[in-house]
Amino acid sequence: MDGAAILFILAIAGVASICLFTMKGLLDQLPDVIDSAGKARAAWHRFKKPEVPPQADDEEPPAAA
Repeated sequence: MDGAAILFILAIAGVASICLFTMKGLLDQLPDVIDSAGKARAAWHRFKKPEVPPQADDEEPPAAA
């Protein structure tokens, strides 16, 4: 009976250790995921609204209709 209790305690500790290790791995990757999402969002906004190049000094502004 004592052997089963010890094995049960060791099993619980092992599962907790694996869960903490996995959670730490996921949380370590989170900042990179957030940075990538920000870059993807910025690229999407640049794609949807391309920047208009500035007008040269010697060009006249387009005539209004």
